[in-house]
Amino acid sequence: MLLALSACGNLPGYGEAAPSGAPPATTEAPPVDVDIVPSAAAGGSALAPGNNLTQPAEGIVTAGLIGKDIPKMGKVVTDAKGWTLYRFDKDSANPPTSNCVGKCAEIWPPTLTDGNPDLEGIDRDLVGTLTRPDGSTQLTIDGWAVYRYIGDVKPGQWKGQFVGATWWVVAPDGKRNKSCLPKGTPKAVQPPAKDTLPDATAPAEAGGGTGY
Repeated sequence: MLLALSACGNLPGYGEAAPSGAPPATTEAPPVDVDIVPSAAAGGSALAPGNNLTQPAEGIVTAGLIGKDIPKMGKVVTDAKGWTLYRFDKDSANPPTSNCVGKCAEIWPPTLTDGNPDLEGIDRDLVGTLTRPDGSTQLTIDGWAVYRYIGDVKPGQWKGQFVGATWWVVAPDGKRNKSCLPKGTPKAVQPPAKDTLPDATAPAEAGGGTGY
């Protein structure tokens, strides 16, 4: 078991915590995603008819959810473009509630839907939605809200596993996927500066004081 867990930290898709006293590791900033919901100030609108946004919407729209098997991690859920999805221990499944807002939602963009999502490898009875404070509609699996992670720079990565000891790759049944754990407790990357557009060539520091 110890050998298996150690091997997880050496995979290309995994983000290890930096050793104590070492300079913070860096990771590429995520590429611009055309499905990121625009803010109201930029002319954005609600995701679905009848939604009245009172704040700029935060999140990334997906056309569907896919349950699949990947090396080491086993069963995971991705969005329609293959990005790994996560759940947050500080949320609630009963009733479904997201407690990731503000800076947290910049680091962990909520996975949003604008209608009936396509499902593959996931029991439709387990998939639901919740309404976020900004009026957008977030997907849930067995009641747990699901998110992407900006520290993942390409589909198939899962650098968000066990970040802050509260974030987990989500399995198709909505449970935490504990198949592969880091040697330490990784810290979340920092969100891009609000006054700049995402730049796929600019590094973002990992670490800092965030507990997300």
